[in-house]
Amino acid sequence: MTGSPSLKRSIRFQDLALFYVVSGLSVRWTAMAAAAGPGILVVWVAALICFFVPLAASVMELSSRHPDEGGLYVWTKEAFGPFSGFIAAWTYWMSNLPFFPGVLYFGAASALFAFGPHAQELSKNPGYYVAFAVTWLLIITLVNIRGVDAGKWLNNVSALGGLVPLTILILLAAACFARSGATNQFTVTSLAPHLSLKNAIFWSSVFFAFGGVEAGSAMGDEIKNPRRVIPWAILAGGSIMTIGYIAGISALLVALPSDAVAGPDGFVHGIQIMTARLKMVWLLVPMALFVALNAVGSAAAYLSSTSRLPFAAGIDHCLPPAFGWIHPRYRTPWVAIGVYGLAGILVTLLGQAGTNVRGAYEVLVSMAVISYFLPYLFLFGAMIRLQSRPAGPQVRRVPGGKPVAVLLGMVGLASTAMTILLSAVPAPDEPNKPLALAKVVGGTVVLVAAGLAVFLFSRWKTMRMARARI
Repeated sequence: MTGSPSLKRSIRFQDLALFYVVSGLSVRWTAMAAAAGPGILVVWVAALICFFVPLAASVMELSSRHPDEGGLYVWTKEAFGPFSGFIAAWTYWMSNLPFFPGVLYFGAASALFAFGPHAQELSKNPGYYVAFAVTWLLIITLVNIRGVDAGKWLNNVSALGGLVPLTILILLAAACFARSGATNQFTVTSLAPHLSLKNAIFWSSVFFAFGGVEAGSAMGDEIKNPRRVIPWAILAGGSIMTIGYIAGISALLVALPSDAVAGPDGFVHGIQIMTARLKMVWLLVPMALFVALNAVGSAAAYLSSTSRLPFAAGIDHCLPPAFGWIHPRYRTPWVAIGVYGLAGILVTLLGQAGTNVRGAYEVLVSMAVISYFLPYLFLFGAMIRLQSRPAGPQVRRVPGGKPVAVLLGMVGLASTAMTILLSAVPAPDEPNKPLALAKVVGGTVVLVAAGLAVFLFSRWKTMRMARARI
């Protein structure tokens, strides 16, 4: 079981393009952005130019240079060595654990709108949210263990959870505009971002919405012709994601006041208001279910892709060798997927302890931001570092070659560093700012230190076993 089976190359262009849609296009971000007012559109475009474009370009070239299973882990290892590769993978792996319950809580809140007013009584019941998240994490884990074909089917279907609601949202907003005009006015004054510490901290989370394009490359050995497929899939999926976000945020701002779309259920609450205004309340039920499906798809996409990082680390003996096992029948890294799914369930249970639903949702989102962006420092650094190495004729380079690649890497590094710094700054209404900052910095240090301990222990154990064979 440890070496003879091989991974199955079953992911095609359309599967990967839809993967980028379901992993990148989350309707919850459209509501969170619209709640900040029209000025967020300028910030959104800035995040697109300064973070997403450099990220997409870097992933295109790095995945062409090294189209192996593990993606980010492999690129960082090639650029900076095994330890850096492991820490990049470790922080990326760990940062997505609180993301799972965070996005599934959003799906749970949205699903309640499909079952009438009485179901809203569950909106303050932590047990409902935990049960929803745990159940879906179990399903996602088992489906992905079952095979890459089953896993990609779940991702493909879940892409409808973002595409359908956003399309209908745009049509509803157009109908509301034709009836009563725009709720928010788009003027030079309203579009100008209001610079303040509180707004700057929120703007950092906008960059978070554009992450994820690197995730698909983690399944490099399961993609058919990855050097050819990944760039075109990023172009197709990234274009859909960009248009969906800009159009969706604009539609919410046209049709609704900003405070109507705040909170975990903000998107569906906004749909409820619009359908009631247009006397199309029957549309709320399918919309709520599609939005819940979008949340499930986001969790499924990241669980399936990110679990390939510990698999690659297990093969390199940076984690216990069992993480590198491939199931003889299903040809999936079943141990890595299973452990990652169980870890997500554990974080869900621990994250809810001692807090209410809204508090848990906000804690889970904030936990993910800083640790999630640390691996991007390695990714953009690898983009710059690997420019000094020759690229074969099969490698797809960034247009413009080395100078453009280095420039994009530097812009991505600067954007990532700025996002990390802003995310670490306590909110203005935080009563104990030094303690809040200490928690953020201390938590990050503990996370990295834990990764260091695991890496050193695994290396020590590998060396000990090698000596025992001599």
